[in-house]
Amino acid sequence: MAKKRTCPLSGRCGGCDYINIRYEDELLEKYLEEEQFLSRFCDVSPILPSPEITGYRCKVQAVCGSEDGRLVTGIYRKGSHHLIPVRSCPLEDRRASDVLSSIRTLAGRYHITAYDEDRKTGHLRHVLIRTSEYYDEALVVLVASSFNLPSASDLAAALHQKHPFVRSVSIVVNTDETSMVIPENAEERVIYGKGYIMDRMLGLDFRISARSFYQINPRQAANLYTIAMNMAELDDHDIVLDAYSGTGTIALIAASSGARHVIGIESNERAVSDAWENARINHLDNVSFENADASKWMKEKVKEGMECSVLFLDPPRSGATEEFLAAAGRMNPERIVYISCNPETLGRDLRYIYRFLPYRAVGIQPVDLFPASRHIETVVLLERRGKGNLSGR
Repeated sequence: MAKKRTCPLSGRCGGCDYINIRYEDELLEKYLEEEQFLSRFCDVSPILPSPEITGYRCKVQAVCGSEDGRLVTGIYRKGSHHLIPVRSCPLEDRRASDVLSSIRTLAGRYHITAYDEDRKTGHLRHVLIRTSEYYDEALVVLVASSFNLPSASDLAAALHQKHPFVRSVSIVVNTDETSMVIPENAEERVIYGKGYIMDRMLGLDFRISARSFYQINPRQAANLYTIAMNMAELDDHDIVLDAYSGTGTIALIAASSGARHVIGIESNERAVSDAWENARINHLDNVSFENADASKWMKEKVKEGMECSVLFLDPPRSGATEEFLAAAGRMNPERIVYISCNPETLGRDLRYIYRFLPYRAVGIQPVDLFPASRHIETVVLLERRGKGNLSGR
């Protein structure tokens, strides 16, 4: 297919690792990395390519700065705090790029300036835009130094008038001296719309707000979760655990795929609230969520005699902890579906599982969720070997 992308800023920005090479060559590089860390456990299937290699990002975070007295938006050069102005990124949803262009233009009209970290003056620090393909909606979050953003309501109305798909605009105040876009406890004020948009994946509706976790490549994410569900082979007898469940995407898809009951475990209280709301929206009553540390929760439930038949885990890049993996084994699932965004930590966790737990990998499927970057998602199916509860290990 010889697909190739180009970007005039690639030499300065550093945000993309593979933007100027053929897509086939990118997939080969990623596959070699998968084999390096994972081939000792099981044959690694060919990488599933992304349906789109440009314009796929439904979440855009832009840094605000000033150039010749005008507001500019862009990205920090890799490994630095130097802003590279970006007018259009080939990986971003075109609608988000258009909205950013309008914000830059309207900022001058409404006397909105970029925040200056050194002088502690100005208004805008970042702009976050999230888009929904299915419902053709966009959420705009203006990350500012305070709620005193000049003509904020006028700006929101102008954005909606120019781009009718902009359904929500809010201000989030960030006063922290860090590069984090939205701090955990930052206050948010909705100035237009409901503060969220909706998207649909695999027949389910999901509410997406400023802080919601939602995969940035939704079409490929649907393929990823379909692979995970096919590996799990769920039926109406299965009690399923979804560890690191976030806003409940995997748990809800599993609940709609025929499982008897699904329990999502997540330590972030806000994410759990979103998960419950998504369950309500989709009228799913065979799923519940626990706001808890997964390792501690599972250890307590094992003491009560609880087991599960299928365990999903989708940890952060750092992977799972040994404490979690030991607790997972004691739940005695028949199948474990491990979704990873880091083949190196995945390989480390599989070594632990092979050494201490009676599970073996029977399928490894890489999925390219982030074209042009070095990141790669991997779905691994582990099946239990032998019988018996592991609570005595």
